[in-house]
Amino acid sequence: YAMLLSLIFLIVLVAAIVGFVFRHEIKTNFESNLNLALKDYNVTADGHSEAVDTIQRTLHCCGVQNYSDWERTDYFSQRGIPRSCCKSQNDCSEEDLKDPNKAKLKVFVDGCFFLVTSTMESKMSVVAGISFGIACFQLIGIILSCCLSRYITNNQYEMV
Repeated sequence: YAMLLSLIFLIVLVAAIVGFVFRHEIKTNFESNLNLALKDYNVTADGHSEAVDTIQRTLHCCGVQNYSDWERTDYFSQRGIPRSCCKSQNDCSEEDLKDPNKAKLKVFVDGCFFLVTSTMESKMSVVAGISFGIACFQLIGIILSCCLSRYITNNQYEMV
């Protein structure tokens, strides 16, 4: 049991170290994937478009760096900026969303990349605290299982 807990503890420790070391690569990967999702918005029948809409609605953002990122997409030439960028769904018309100057007043101007990464970084302290707590319980379990094993071994040869 102690060996199993030690193995799990080492796996969690290695995962935490790898996540910390490669956090910049994770950000770069996320940014490129978000740019790709904007480029392929409503082109393919997968969940990327829904994910982009959910991020934009939830975090009140638009595009990767800002709302003008949509101008470089095929979707913009057909329909303008998506409705998920609108500050108020009732106040956004398709004509406003096709004109970048009018859209600036109707949509969220902040980009989603900064908001997503800052939200993730702010939640990292909570994740780190929970992970540390779990690791402490694992270490206590390892120590107690070793103590139990030692107790059983010491009392094995006693006569009753």
